[in-house]
Amino acid sequence: MARCLLISAPASGAGKTTLTLALSRAFRDRGLAVQCFKSGPDYIDPAFHAAATGRASVNIDSWAMPRETIEKLVARGRDADLVLAEGSMGLFDGVATPGQSGSGASADIAAMMGWPVLLVLDPAGQAQTAAAVAAGLRDFRKGVRIAGVVLNRIASPRHEDLVRNAMEGAGIAVLGALPRHAPISLPERHLGLVQAEELGRLDELIGETARFVSAHVDLDAVLHLSECVWAPPNTNDAPRVTPPGQRIALARDAAFSFVYPHILEGWRAAGAEVLPFSPLADEGPRDDADVCWLPGGYPELHAATIAAGGRFKAALKTFAQTRPVHGECGGYMVLGSGLTDAKGARHKMTGLLGLETSFEKRRMHLGYRLAELAADMPGHGSGRRLRGHEFHYATILAQPDPPLATVRDANGGKVSETGSCRGRVTGTFFHLIAEGA
Repeated sequence: MARCLLISAPASGAGKTTLTLALSRAFRDRGLAVQCFKSGPDYIDPAFHAAATGRASVNIDSWAMPRETIEKLVARGRDADLVLAEGSMGLFDGVATPGQSGSGASADIAAMMGWPVLLVLDPAGQAQTAAAVAAGLRDFRKGVRIAGVVLNRIASPRHEDLVRNAMEGAGIAVLGALPRHAPISLPERHLGLVQAEELGRLDELIGETARFVSAHVDLDAVLHLSECVWAPPNTNDAPRVTPPGQRIALARDAAFSFVYPHILEGWRAAGAEVLPFSPLADEGPRDDADVCWLPGGYPELHAATIAAGGRFKAALKTFAQTRPVHGECGGYMVLGSGLTDAKGARHKMTGLLGLETSFEKRRMHLGYRLAELAADMPGHGSGRRLRGHEFHYATILAQPDPPLATVRDANGGKVSETGSCRGRVTGTFFHLIAEGA
């Protein structure tokens, strides 16, 4: 019998990531092999999962990925003692128009895999009503099974008793309750959680969180309720991902770190070699690479360093004269002519594209993207359809180059972030998740 749980909640901000990391480390400390997944397109959580478990975590996404791809990705959990999948947003929250295998809701993954759901509930301002919310989630969709709940940010013992009694009356198991003033939290950043590699004491912080949660959650009960009949595919095949080249120079440092793990794995599985370099260290792409890829990240926080990187910018311009260069989101901004930071200071970027962006007046751009290429980009020819996700706060001041693609949101509406192309240089605001119609 397999042991699997999808950790979800009625809404964002309930504590899914904290509980996922704490349970992952607590069970790892018990000697169990724990495999994490992230349901949805979040760029950052898989790195935290890997830090907690010692095993690589990947995204699984029902809007962007066909079921075959998801099954190949989750197959890595077949040798684990416990699979923990962290949901995104609320349990049933997705887009209105389904994608390749669903709406992007965490419930899609729970139903598809047969994984029971562990709910994190924050009953602030509630008592018995919290049980009504849990019962509603339990009964909302056939094929999605709620195994139990963990209460988060409980105000007092009396508050806990009221909620527990109501849950018992509704037939819902309460596996633990975390006090409101718990000294456990992860630093936040404008894109959500700070990146895992930026937390010097991350391992210690996860350990503290695991010890705290272990003291307030019945781990034996969690393990018992995680039992399910899931039969993971017996395959080592990585999902099909077309690499942008044979030898890929990949910008990789604190400013360029948002690459979906399954994309890198897919490139390598297809025979490509990834050659990291650091623009923040004023390094350029290796001369023996045949393509350069600048992923997203936080270039606006390092704009002055990037602007001063003479060797990096000169090497990238030389590279682009003979070989393709592509940037995603933050990488796309760095390929542009200038980036204005939150304080209004403009920093000169590489100038390989005419894109001009600003963070002085922040505006969130968020959502799935379906792109039909109007020109070639590394690994994909004109007319190819790609699925991705966009999440940034930059404002486009100018995007003068020809559009790279016609880009639509999940409901089919056109968006203005079309990407750009000039010669061998291309860029998009969306992060590639999968190929697909």
